[in-house]
Amino acid sequence: MTSRLSPEDQQKVDHYLSAPQHQVERQPFRVWRLLAVVMVVTIGLGLLSRLLSRLVL
Repeated sequence: MTSRLSPEDQQKVDHYLSAPQHQVERQPFRVWRLLAVVMVVTIGLGLLSRLLSRLVL
């Protein structure tokens, strides 16, 4: 894929991306972990809502 940037701009981008602060190793994205966290938060907030409704009514 060819770049739409001028050679000078591409050189600036390459220099920026090669800086040490942009070379952080990241763990692979885990879809199932995200789904589990969303489900736990949703269920937890639902239970908290039911508890609060029983206390108020």
